[in-house]
Amino acid sequence: MQDGVVGAAAHHALEVDEVLTQAVRDTGAHIGVVYLLADDGQVLLMETETGLPAQIVKPWTRIQVSADVPASGAVRESRLVWVTDHQKLACRCPATAIALPYPFATAAAPIQSGGEVWGSMVLLWPPSHPEELTLHERETIERATRALGGIMGEAARAGIPPRAGGEPRVLRPSWALMPDVHRALASTCYLDRLRHGCVGLDLEGRLAFVSAGTAGVLGVDLTDRLGELFWRAVTWLKDPLFEDRFRAAAVGQEPTSCVVRHPDGRALHISLHPDSSGISLYITEAAADRPGPRPGEPVAGIVSQPRADVFYNLLHLAATLSRALNVQEIVDMVVGHVMPVFDARALTIMTAEGGRLNVIGSHGYEPGLVERFDRLPLAADAPAQHVVRTGEPAFFSDIEELHRMYPGAEVRDGMAAWAFLPLRTSDTVAGACVLAFGEPYPFTDETRVSLTAMAGLIAQALDRALLYDAKDRLAHTLQTSLLPRSLPEIAGLDVAARYVAATRGVGIGGDFYDMIRLGHTKAAAIIGDVQGHNVTAAALMGQVRTAIHAYAAAGASPGDVLKLTNRLLMDLDPDLFTSCLLVYFDLRLRTLWAASAGHPPPLLRPPGQPAEVIDVPAGILLGVQGDAEYPTVQVPFPPDAVLLLYTDGLVETPGVDLGEAIGELAEHFGRAAGEPVHQLCDTLLNHAPHTSQRADDIALLLVEHRAPPG
Repeated sequence: MQDGVVGAAAHHALEVDEVLTQAVRDTGAHIGVVYLLADDGQVLLMETETGLPAQIVKPWTRIQVSADVPASGAVRESRLVWVTDHQKLACRCPATAIALPYPFATAAAPIQSGGEVWGSMVLLWPPSHPEELTLHERETIERATRALGGIMGEAARAGIPPRAGGEPRVLRPSWALMPDVHRALASTCYLDRLRHGCVGLDLEGRLAFVSAGTAGVLGVDLTDRLGELFWRAVTWLKDPLFEDRFRAAAVGQEPTSCVVRHPDGRALHISLHPDSSGISLYITEAAADRPGPRPGEPVAGIVSQPRADVFYNLLHLAATLSRALNVQEIVDMVVGHVMPVFDARALTIMTAEGGRLNVIGSHGYEPGLVERFDRLPLAADAPAQHVVRTGEPAFFSDIEELHRMYPGAEVRDGMAAWAFLPLRTSDTVAGACVLAFGEPYPFTDETRVSLTAMAGLIAQALDRALLYDAKDRLAHTLQTSLLPRSLPEIAGLDVAARYVAATRGVGIGGDFYDMIRLGHTKAAAIIGDVQGHNVTAAALMGQVRTAIHAYAAAGASPGDVLKLTNRLLMDLDPDLFTSCLLVYFDLRLRTLWAASAGHPPPLLRPPGQPAEVIDVPAGILLGVQGDAEYPTVQVPFPPDAVLLLYTDGLVETPGVDLGEAIGELAEHFGRAAGEPVHQLCDTLLNHAPHTSQRADDIALLLVEHRAPPG
């Protein structure tokens, strides 16, 4: 039975391979890939491919369905995705354009049957492909995906796993014509007569043919190394530039070239000529063939590499933008990683809202000039507005080119060239990014693609930052609503409190404080910390604070208040624990009573004495054990004494003993004698660890027994 399933799976795999091979042949594509959905429906796994070099395959064998990739877009949208060139790819899928910085045209179509999507088929053509797919190509793609969907559906009905599993299958093109012996000998003799290097590589970069003149050019005999990777046989050619040109030839299927430096100092010019079966190299000495590299031609080991410089800066930008939490951070990252590479002088980021373009970030402009750009109507006939309406970038190499397109445009920024780039998120253009240049700027095809891809990365980061900002505002509003708006004025007491949110993550936490009037000479102070930093923790904090306030106002003792609150939490079963410290003051008796549910101990600074730690028995955290008891201690609270209640964010530091940290806080508290409680709050917060990057929020409450006048 098992053998039958395996055999049937192999048969289905063979059918898939045949359909893909036929689709590639009939459409004239040079690369074809079939992706199938994994069981969880969240990942596309490469099932089979033809025409892709092994160097390129690996990063693309597993793609998230949510990824910014044509293969995923076809699955998500259940439609054909056609991207005619690299510029369009940079607009639609900036991350893909950066990862595959080579020109090509691509189509991705969903594989589906019976209303179920199984995956997608992807085809690639050289960038010379016409703007639109022909009717024949569309019909071939539709026929192939329908056949693939039928194969998948049939396999599912037969109980056969649609995927064969393991590494993707690699299909190599068969030779269309096998030359006879005389023709082969004549071809070899022809190439051997040339005094330059002629090398044939397959799509993996393995040596398939070497002419006799190659040894003289490269300085190494390769005739006995057929089947070996070229850059292993010629180790000094394992150069990022040459490998990049090899990948460009394989993916784009267009001739390319580069200049490399031989270890003996000679400059060698390498031309790469690809087809679907491999790549032919023609290698000459640059000095003998021509004076040097053509203008703008990549040169390895001789001059800087513009492609690598841009590519790695964009990769760095992509990595850093993923951590950006606000618009200013995004602007700073673009200023640091993009503007220097392209010699841009100024930057403006605008978002579309309410029929207008709003400037939300800029660099290199005077504030007054930025204000003139702000809030302009989206319907206006201007480059930025046109980019937002159409989603297409616009590049103006000089002011004359700008005026040809927009005769009425007023140039007020003193710049000489501009790139207007759409900020596209999925299928929505959220705004525009404008880069301005101080001198006329020649926007090459590569520069246009790089800038467009960069704008796509900015758009994604901006979308995250604005969402984070909205969540942060919501969290701040919620936090503020759950903490007391103001503390009651109680005769004989000076009270001050502070809450400081953590600087990492959502600006909300479970720390809380409160002050309750219990009578003319009595009051209660609360400090607590609910586990976690999220909306659930904040909601529980509000419930705990309300419960304690109610039980204390009803006349229960500190220990009983905590016991009753604990029982309430056990009934609510919130799955979160809460520490809490509750202190009652009796100013007539000049005494305080304190009970703790696993909270850091309070600090008391008697008049004229050092601050000391009040040893309050730390009961069990609230919400852990239903029958927990909370002992109460009684301590003198004379006039001019100050009590400090705080949460662990004020003292906790990784690797530092908590007892030592509390002792240091007590010393700092003692040295600040004489400061009013409101000023003392700031003094103590300045003592907190990691004030520039706090991982935990902080709450503190200061209560001073004010001595009666006279």
